[in-house]
Amino acid sequence: MYRVACMLKSAHLYFHSPCFDGIVSCVLALDFLETSQGWSIEEIHSVNYDLRQTWLSSGLLRPAAVVDFLYHPQAEFWADHHVTTFLTEEAEKDFERRKSRWLICDKRSGSCALLLWNHFDNAFGYRNPRYEKLVGWADKIDAARYASVEEAVFGRQSALQINLSLGVNDGTRYCKDLVRLLRHETLDHVAELPEVKARSEQAASMIEVGFERFAKGSRLEQDGIAVFDVDSSDVIISRYAPYYFFPQARYSAGIVRSAKGASITAMRNPWRDFPSVPIGEIFSKFGGGGHRRVAALILTGKRVSEASFILNQIIREIREAEAHSHDTESEFL
Repeated sequence: MYRVACMLKSAHLYFHSPCFDGIVSCVLALDFLETSQGWSIEEIHSVNYDLRQTWLSSGLLRPAAVVDFLYHPQAEFWADHHVTTFLTEEAEKDFERRKSRWLICDKRSGSCALLLWNHFDNAFGYRNPRYEKLVGWADKIDAARYASVEEAVFGRQSALQINLSLGVNDGTRYCKDLVRLLRHETLDHVAELPEVKARSEQAASMIEVGFERFAKGSRLEQDGIAVFDVDSSDVIISRYAPYYFFPQARYSAGIVRSAKGASITAMRNPWRDFPSVPIGEIFSKFGGGGHRRVAALILTGKRVSEASFILNQIIREIREAEAHSHDTESEFL
């Protein structure tokens, strides 16, 4: 139905960025919609979670496709894997009412790219083999399937260098360029481009200085939660820094401050084997979101002054969820 309605129109594709999985998901969707379904994509749009409060009330340019981002009732094509993708009960009911092979949600998938890769094959019989390696890296990066914290932070593979380059600010245009490049070029070719190399080298230097700052603004609690409050002005605070300094930590939770505001992030240690509390669901109570094992909340304006209070509330929720899971387990012992 949508192919007939949209194939002669100029469509719009929205994707999450700066995010390697979002970029790869956009590459896959762009290729599928134009090559297999006859869509003509007029423009791709970079979106991030600072739009969370206005997303449902904002109209999309249509026909519209959205990947690796929050559900929107106006999307003709949509795919996401985040546990907090539905901002309201009404949005989730709308998805259930409209559910079809054009609207895809699988909260168990480690990445949106892998979700799309499998869905296009299973539901439409379409799969472009040139993207297999790209999808593998997107899934590894988004699901944090790294062999070690050293690989996560210092890995030199092409995909990791491109992912590293996303840490440099003012990247909206850059992310769109990466979509267009990765649609036709190899990871190795793109990683060697001058702008990509310059950004990745700059990001690596900023992470190194960020490590020094993180060491001074972090601590490990007795129950295994690495807590931090650091200023990211002119540096990058790696999401894996807590596990570089505290490899025995079970969770990390902290504040990263900047001139634009602050963000609160939390993560379950991907190199320890234990069931995770639902971090994304916990963050949704405070206006954030994410996966079961990692989540974030962006604070701007007056809410920045509440960052420490909110962080303490989130840590308390993590502890309560852990205690509840232990109590539930003991009932079956």
